[in-house]
Amino acid sequence: MTNVRTLLLAALAMAPTLALADTIAWPDLPETCFVSGRSATTADVDSGCAAFLIDVKGKPAGTPIKLDIPQYAMHVDEASGKETPVILIQAEQNGEIKAVGYKELGTDQLGAALLREVRLLGTQKPS
Repeated sequence: MTNVRTLLLAALAMAPTLALADTIAWPDLPETCFVSGRSATTADVDSGCAAFLIDVKGKPAGTPIKLDIPQYAMHVDEASGKETPVILIQAEQNGEIKAVGYKELGTDQLGAALLREVRLLGTQKPS
């Protein structure tokens, strides 16, 4: 009985999260101000078109990750499980570290996360 109760509670706890993408007013993807197919530069970060710069000895050291940029995604906080709707504006790696830069919906606040911390939703507006 305990296992069934635990499963039910887990399912109920996830229900609001699963419905979240359905209630978000997703904007159109931006046509400019993102970094795709190249490393971000200081100018990209200064202009708000990139959230981070991978820099080694004063030179850009990020390698673009093959992802559609921009695209819709959910940032999932690893500690709390809280999901935040975002638009990815860059995706780069250095060695084994894969990172994405994003703009939060509604605030346009920039953020960066490891690729594993986002759930990719693609380039079509989520419904």
